[in-house]
Amino acid sequence: MKKLMMAVVWSVAILVTSLNVYADDKIDAEKIVTRSVEVLTNFANDPEMKWFQKHIKDAKGILIIPSLLKAGFIFGGSGGTGAMLRNNVSNKQWSSPAFYSMGSVTWGLQIGAQKAEVVLLVMTDKGMDALLSTKLQLGADASVAAGPVGAGTKAATADVLQFSRAKGVFGGLTLEGSVISPRDSLNGAYYGKSVSPLEILVKEEVSNVQADKLKTTLTVLSK
Repeated sequence: MKKLMMAVVWSVAILVTSLNVYADDKIDAEKIVTRSVEVLTNFANDPEMKWFQKHIKDAKGILIIPSLLKAGFIFGGSGGTGAMLRNNVSNKQWSSPAFYSMGSVTWGLQIGAQKAEVVLLVMTDKGMDALLSTKLQLGADASVAAGPVGAGTKAATADVLQFSRAKGVFGGLTLEGSVISPRDSLNGAYYGKSVSPLEILVKEEVSNVQADKLKTTLTVLSK
């Protein structure tokens, strides 16, 4: 009887913990969506982002990372979580967001820290297909080049174009080598069930009204 009671207690504890984690993931996902709207507004009002503003309509998709943190001393690294949306050319509408994380580890003399708003424009079908896979490494699975000017052969043919607004002691923000992968826990919490990026971005099987402002903002910027 005592063992049975202990088993019940442990089961309840695990259930409560799972529900709390699920609730936290939902809150985190909602915050990312809200901050993504702010980031887009910042980029739309930035005079240095003219190329981005003009060509966002040509993108196959967009990944908005409201806060990418980068820090290091000899060893370095960066990481952040963002919202990915697909541009549906047929109806000129943007999909609901899928959540992805991006991170990298670097080696070399690098002392300091940097926090950046980062937006990636996915310009090719190859880049979009890579993001729908389990994991993508920028520079290996899809080519990446820096914006906002986009001048030169590499930028003109890149699968992904990188735009950032950053402050910190690092001289530049380089994302080549970064790994991008879906955040399944956030996707599940945000939509209330287990769902893949393909089901969110391409099949559009789920939606959340909390993302309506983000989708509307992108639609306006794409005109």
